[in-house]
Amino acid sequence: MTLRILVVGGGIAGLAAARGLRVAGFRPDVVEALPATMSPGAGIYLPGNASRALRLLGLDVPLRPLGDLIFRQVFLDSRGRGLFEMDVAALWAGVGESRALSRSDLQQVLLTGVGGEVRYDTEVRDVQIIEGAAKVEFSTGAIAEYDLVVGADGRRSTIREKIGLGGPATPTGQIVYRSVVSGGPPLTDWTAVLGRRAQFVAMPMGGRRIYLYADETAPETPDPADPRERLREVFGSFGGPVPAILERVEKVSVARTDEVVLPVWSRGPVVLVGDAAHATAPTLAQGAAMSFEDGYVLGQELRRVGTDIPGALRAYEERRRPRCAEVRDRTRERDRTRDVPPSLRDPMLRRRGLQIFNDHYRALVAPV
Repeated sequence: MTLRILVVGGGIAGLAAARGLRVAGFRPDVVEALPATMSPGAGIYLPGNASRALRLLGLDVPLRPLGDLIFRQVFLDSRGRGLFEMDVAALWAGVGESRALSRSDLQQVLLTGVGGEVRYDTEVRDVQIIEGAAKVEFSTGAIAEYDLVVGADGRRSTIREKIGLGGPATPTGQIVYRSVVSGGPPLTDWTAVLGRRAQFVAMPMGGRRIYLYADETAPETPDPADPRERLREVFGSFGGPVPAILERVEKVSVARTDEVVLPVWSRGPVVLVGDAAHATAPTLAQGAAMSFEDGYVLGQELRRVGTDIPGALRAYEERRRPRCAEVRDRTRERDRTRDVPPSLRDPMLRRRGLQIFNDHYRALVAPV
């Protein structure tokens, strides 16, 4: 069966969708507004369900030599004293390995699975639904008609806006700092140091490198002019591995997190996947996992339903929405703990942290 399919977005969600469609027997076009030279920085943590989804997409083998496996998550208070530990290997037993790696390495693995070229420097200017098909106008001046357009263009999705599926993303009030540190302290576990409305997370990502992810709740303040200096200002008094890591930090990227909640994910032959449909704050590290799962399920439903594209898109959404809502609800729940003063939160986490945080992932152990 030949369907003309366009995937808009060459990031994690777009490449996962393109791969999911290829696995199901389709040959989508893929376009990306940014140039090919724009390589994603920092690192990424993939929990066990992300690895399972990559296995379903046939991309688990090229991933194996990359990054570092994570077997344990350790939670510390701001002075570096233990709160609780999670046996990550046991949590995801039978599902998949948890791994921290470079985002650019993950991008390369996903690119190998596309099966065709990605057209970079190609922006979608307009999308119109005409007689059940999608007419797409590109920044290159080209115009083409597709049976299906997959909007995988992120939280600030152009496709979402053009097709009228929802407004802009809603800020969560968090500022996120990311960095890759070389020559830092020896670190074997994913380690979180929790402060007051701020957390500092570090994990080994292979090659004697550490991926640093830190965030603070700061809804009213502008982005810091010097992210590295702000990182030291907020986390300079933290204990555990934090001081030794901060000493080695050189380049820091800064971003604000936001959330996307939509009444529906598709209209006619246009559907949204990944952050364009259901972005959350990155607290549970489920953004990539949800995108991988989206890509796989979308391909399977299209193959199952055949030429009834709106029917396939409804089936895709019915399968995916409860799981993505679960991630959003558990993310909000986890983020609410940051508003609890450490004097109350830390004793509670010492007693019940393992059970609470394990419960946040329990539903995601179930098959896709």
